[in-house]
This record gives sequence, structure tokens and C-alpha cells, in this order.
Amino acid sequence: MKPATKYIHAGMNPDPSTGAIIPPIYQTSTYVQEAPATHKGYEYARSQNPTRSALEDAYAQIENGKYALAFSSGVAATDAVIKLLQPDDEVICASDMYGGTYRLFTKVFEKFGIKFVYVDTTNAGNVKNAVTAKTKLIWLETPTNPLMNITDIAAVAVIAKANNILLAVDNTFASPALQNPLELGADIVMHSATKYLGGHSDVIQGALMMNDKELRERLYFIQKSCGAVPGPMDCFLVLRGIKTLGVRMKAHCENGIKIAHWLKANPKVAKVYWPGFEEHPGHAVAKKQMKAFGGMLSFELKNNHVDEAKRVLSSTHLFSLAESLGGVESLINHPASMTHASIPREERIKNGLSDSLIRLSVGIEDADDLIDDLNKAIG
Repeated sequence: MKPATKYIHAGMNPDPSTGAIIPPIYQTSTYVQEAPATHKGYEYARSQNPTRSALEDAYAQIENGKYALAFSSGVAATDAVIKLLQPDDEVICASDMYGGTYRLFTKVFEKFGIKFVYVDTTNAGNVKNAVTAKTKLIWLETPTNPLMNITDIAAVAVIAKANNILLAVDNTFASPALQNPLELGADIVMHSATKYLGGHSDVIQGALMMNDKELRERLYFIQKSCGAVPGPMDCFLVLRGIKTLGVRMKAHCENGIKIAHWLKANPKVAKVYWPGFEEHPGHAVAKKQMKAFGGMLSFELKNNHVDEAKRVLSSTHLFSLAESLGGVESLINHPASMTHASIPREERIKNGLSDSLIRLSVGIEDADDLIDDLNKAIG
């Protein structure tokens, strides 16, 4: 089945009781049992919900996996993966990553004895050199947030398999429409479904996809036991959003190309971070493992002063100054003070994230209007 068809029909089995083409919102906390422990597959809504089951089926299908689990947020999904580990285990992860993930790793899990080793994963050799007998997980983002660095998933998967290490990939920036890490050797794919999967900035949710049944059961036990599950209305909203993923991502990518090239040609812009440029160090890998280069990009001004960046950030009208990404509307963001503020400044600077970096989530409005908005803001 072609992706565009899959996005519309995934998880969309007609309701058996009424024939409703859209799965109902099962707004219930519990289920009546015929006799003790005799039921229709549903006992308590933290453990199972039919609307969530439909969404999890859709998640698995769109990521070309066998199993999926829905969580109350992307961070909750990440949290579940780390809970697979034990004290004294080690995790290799990208030095450039979402600030919320970094905060979860350093402020929550480090105190339980889990060690996180940060390396430049754009070079698979760095990952290989960081492996020890205690390494149990490799955590990748590609493209990374916010510097758009690219990691060769297949190359890292070879290292992971050779050392019996789980490989998890945060696929939020690409979405399943552009990249499918399970097919490249990943064991777990994580999405902040708040972003492109929901697509309309009206829901918070996370997802994990996998192919291994035993791994699914371990993660389901964590999901059920810890309870970070989404409500049925949230599941309904993401199911609805997935239907238009294909057409939305096409528009995001088309606008991303136009805006990236316009910024690159702008005499007031010093650098544009976008893997679609041939000179981007990860371009060849991105071209190999992605279907297109997406609508996420970052840039720096030639007047690389934080005050000038903040002036631009506060001067747009169609690009709304806000955290998050992946909605139909365009957003502009200051990572240093917003999405990545939890990372110490010295760490941000060391990894190339300057105080003046501006991140764009390019929406699906008319590209000429978006360019005009940026042109007036940059001045």
C-alpha cells in the first residue's frame, strides 16, 4: 500500500456496532466484565482503550512496524524507553538534541545511576568508540533539533547489532513520511506526535514503534504500570491528523525548499542549517535515508548578536513566536531561551548552538507570504 493511502486508512476499521467510518471516542474509565476476568479485551482505560488501540495500530502501520504504543507526550515515550535500563547502564546519545530530552536524561535519570555519553553521532566512528560493556542503548535524533545534523541510521544500526545494544531513533523532525528508521535497522522509533503526526498544534502526545514482540511487551508493561497514557480525545485528534500527513508533509517540504534558498541568498543571513543543501555535511546521508528534506531549518544573521536575533524573532507576523513545531502554521523559535534553555550555555556553545540561532518550523501557508514576512522582519 502506498504511503498516501496508508495514512488515510491506517487504524480506520469501521465500528462493528454501528458501522461508523471513524473510530469512536471511547470516553470511559472502565469496562463492564461478563464475569471476573472475563471481558472483551478491555478492563481499565489506563491499560487499554479502543480509541487508543486504533491509533496504536495506525502508528505501527505508518512507520512500517509491527507494534506501537501511544503515550501522553513525546517525553513520556522517551521516559518509557529509558526505564528499560538498570542502574550503571550507559546510553550513547547525540551531543545535539532536543532540550527536553537532555533535561530528562541529566536531571531525572542520571541520579538513578544511568550514565549518558554525548558524542557527535554524525560520525559513526564516534559511536563505535564510545561503546563499552555497559552500553545498553544508543539514542539518536536525525535530523537533530535545532542544528539539523544528520546521522547515518543504518551505519549506527550495524554497530548496535554487533554489540547487542538497543538503537532508538527520535524521528520527530522527519516524520514517517520522510524517514523510516525501523527499515534502517533501528529497534525503536520515537515520535513527539504533538508535531507532524497531529499536525494542527492542538494535542500533546508521543509514540513508540517497534518490530520485536518481546520489546513491545516490556514497553507495554511500563506504559501500563507508570500510566503516562493519552486520553481518547487526544488519540482521536492524532488519528485525524495522520490522515493528512502525506499532503501536509509535501507542502511543508515544498515551502522549506523555497525558504531555505531564499534565506541562503539573503545578504543579511550568514548561515542556513538545512540538510537539503549539497554543501551540508550530512546531505549525502540525508538524501540516502530521507525521501525529502523537511520543513525544519535554522539560521544565523550576519549581525550575529543576540539582540538582533531577538528583534527579528519579535518582528514576524505569520511566523508566530512559540515553542513546538510541525503544525500547519509557521513558527519561529529562539532555542537558546526557549526549547533548549535547559541545556547549560557552555554545552550549547560547545555543540554549535549559538545564542543568536533562530529556528523555523515552516508551515503550509503560501511560501511567498512567508518569505515576505521574513523579509520585513530581517529588514
